[in-house]
Parts: sequence; C-alpha cells; structure tokens
Amino acid sequence: MFDLHGMTALVTGASGGIGSAIARALAAQGARLVISGSNAEKLRIFRDELDEHTPQHLQEVDHVAIACNLSNSEDVEKLVPAALDTLGKIDILVNNAGITRDNLAMRMKDEEWDAVIKVNLESTFRLMRAVTKPMMKARFGRIVNVTSVVGTTGNPGQMNYCAAKGGITAMSKSLAQELASRNVTVNCIAPGFIRTAMTDVLPDAQKDALNAKIPMGRMGEGDEIASAAVFLASKEASYVTGQTIHVNGGMVMI
Repeated sequence: MFDLHGMTALVTGASGGIGSAIARALAAQGARLVISGSNAEKLRIFRDELDEHTPQHLQEVDHVAIACNLSNSEDVEKLVPAALDTLGKIDILVNNAGITRDNLAMRMKDEEWDAVIKVNLESTFRLMRAVTKPMMKARFGRIVNVTSVVGTTGNPGQMNYCAAKGGITAMSKSLAQELASRNVTVNCIAPGFIRTAMTDVLPDAQKDALNAKIPMGRMGEGDEIASAAVFLASKEASYVTGQTIHVNGGMVMI
C-alpha cells in the first residue's frame, strides 16, 4: 500500500523541516525526486542524504536538486520544464515552500504583503499551472499543497500569511474540479504547530503555552505531515480530491 515505485515527484522547500520530511517519505516509498529550494548548497547536501532513505533495490535511482528563487517569477516558470527534462514526467507536485513576514495589519508594509503573496500564493499557482498540461496528457497526477491551520482560523499578525494559505485552499478546490475527469487530484495538507528548527528555539514557557492549546499536548512532527503527503500522492488516494487534511493534534477540529 502507498507504493510510489515508478513515480516521480517535484517538492519545493525540500531542504526545510516539513519539506525534507515529505521528500524523505516519498523517496522511502520508491519515488524519484526533484527537490527544490533557494539554497543550492543545502539542497546538494540534502540530495545526498536522500540516498539513505531510498529503498535498497532503487539505489541506482538519482534524485536531483534544482535551486529556485520562488520570489522570481522567471525562475518559477523554469522549474517545471527543468524537472520534466530531468525526470521525463512529473506524477506528483508538492508545493511546500513558504515564508512569513509577520506584522500587525496597521503596521504591515507593502513589501511584507507582496513577499508572502509572491512566494506562498503566486508561485503555487504558477507551478500548478505548469504541471496541469503534462498531467492531463498522462491522465494521472497528484498535486499536494501544504497550507496551514491559520489559513482556516486566521491569526493575529499574519494577515498576509493567512491570506496566502487560505488562497491556496481555494485555488486547489477550483483546480481539483477542472482536472478530476483526467484522474488528476488536487488536495491540501494543513499542519498545525509542527516541531521544526524554528520552534525548537522558542522558550520553554512559550512551548508549554502552545502545547496547552493542543488536545494531544504536543507539537506535531514533520513525519506526521509526510505520512499524509504520501497517502495523497498515492494511487490509493484516487477518489480524494479538493480536500484538506488537517494535521494539528486536535487543536482545531474542522
């Protein structure tokens, strides 16, 4: 079950906490990956690490790293063609990359708004648009977009981020309806608080306050997001489209 052998995947933000967990999980199930991020050196190191998570009988499979600045529209437009040139096809697209530029609405600068919308929302649109034609032609595809619980609930100081994540959810539902007849599914994963390098540096008191809001009493792990991604990327998820899987330990029950 959830066997991804023979499938290919493009994962953005792959060298970050959640992105790297998703990439490892897809590789462990047999997928060949193009991993993308803004830091070429971090990507190269992570690409080498992926070999450890690739099944033994697929050790000859080469994963590929392609650096991309998602704030640059021209770079974004080149990413899918470069991945297609390398992989020959793209069965799975995981839009995971994202940034924050937090501020209260009355203080939010235009550039803070623009940066988050450009990277989080616009690049997701551009990459989904780019894979639509080859996936429709192949009559198979899995698009998985990583959003956030705050895209549903809102969050003070994150108007830009919440707008982008909520926008991704709405875009995904629209595209899911356009592509369903061609066996291409479009779904979202909405993480809650996930333990990453960024949350590890929070003071213990702040962590305790966050955990108190979560019925499970703890932050999630990147692997728990990755498990949802593997399912949505699989052939077994063929009748799931236009949906959002909320992975938040019960913090918000939707």
